[in-house]
Amino acid sequence: MPWVYLVVAGVFEIIWAVGLKYAQGFTRPAASTVTIFAMLVSFFFLAQAVKTIPVGTGYAIWTGIGAAGTAAFGIILFSEPASLARLFCIGLIVTGIIGLKLPST
Repeated sequence: MPWVYLVVAGVFEIIWAVGLKYAQGFTRPAASTVTIFAMLVSFFFLAQAVKTIPVGTGYAIWTGIGAAGTAAFGIILFSEPASLARLFCIGLIVTGIIGLKLPST
């Protein structure tokens, strides 16, 4: 179950990171509320996950999910560059996440 918590935490990290763009510096109340809620949910599930998963592994995977997911959604939602180098680097992050998970199974 802690790995499920960690994935949920990572998904909510993506939501709040993307939400920051929509919140426009917390000047838009609805988007700001969703963003803050997603932050709280993300931190809650991260805290649950690291009760069992080593904190270094959990934190690295959480940030990796957030970084790769946010970069992907930036490309999809905000027309950010999707250069080969950028996609390759996102792939490296995903490879790192998998690499950190494998010895923990």
